[in-house]
Amino acid sequence: MEKTAIITGANTGMGFETAKQLAVKGFNIIMAVRDEKRGGEAMRQIKASTGASRVRVMRCDLSSLTDIHTFVRQLEQIIPCVDVLVNNAGVVALKREVTEDGFESMIGVNHLGHFALTLQLLPLLECSTDEARIVNVSSGAHKYGRIHFPDPHLTRRYGTWRGYAQSKLANILFTYALAARLEQTDIRVNALHPGGVSTMLGVDRSTGFGSRIHQVIQPMLRTAAEGAETAVYLSVSREVHGVHGKYFIDSFEEETALHARDKELQEKMWEWSMEQTNIERLLEKEWVEKLEREK
Repeated sequence: MEKTAIITGANTGMGFETAKQLAVKGFNIIMAVRDEKRGGEAMRQIKASTGASRVRVMRCDLSSLTDIHTFVRQLEQIIPCVDVLVNNAGVVALKREVTEDGFESMIGVNHLGHFALTLQLLPLLECSTDEARIVNVSSGAHKYGRIHFPDPHLTRRYGTWRGYAQSKLANILFTYALAARLEQTDIRVNALHPGGVSTMLGVDRSTGFGSRIHQVIQPMLRTAAEGAETAVYLSVSREVHGVHGKYFIDSFEEETALHARDKELQEKMWEWSMEQTNIERLLEKEWVEKLEREK
């Protein structure tokens, strides 16, 4: 049976390469993107280079809870199941910005957007005929991150690195908390650090700020295709069948930072994320109970 993979941020960088490599492996690809025009161009490139025909672009702006919900509802009309979800999209904000829901943009897109998307997709993931897989693209930056309670939106003290590292720690905490809740299901969730990858993340598109630094360090960075390898590995490899709630670098399991393994912090972040997204109102009663019961 044809398998379906959703990749967020699939129009560029690692997301594009992940979509491309999974298309080669025969997946029906859903490219979840903010900009449909750029997404369409990327889709045509994938089709031309791989010969794959089952590649579709759908709008999913992770900075908008409304847009995420619309994406899920549209998806439910066209596919019966999801087999792989790669939460890849991410932003680096050089100055403090807020989403339409009032979230600081990095915690909003990198964590809360994927949190809301993932929980709404659980029914489609559960009906996969095989083990469904959720792959969260985090970063080694999580080791330096702290969740800045009571102000994760950084209204009082903002810094790009401060916000980015916090959002990557949130990815790890989410992976652990979700894994605990999905233990009795056939859905597996893992996280990864892709290494230093050559993308334009962190370059201001309007001013070009950061582009010269990027040019200088680019030779020391991995290509986007190399960075995508662990995401693809966690999506398809039989070697990780049944592996759950783990963290990978270069397709090998590694330890996360000690504070990321703090169960109290995992639960505190889960509850905060539930409150911020108000996601419970959009979930089926069965899943609300399951996520509460299985933790």
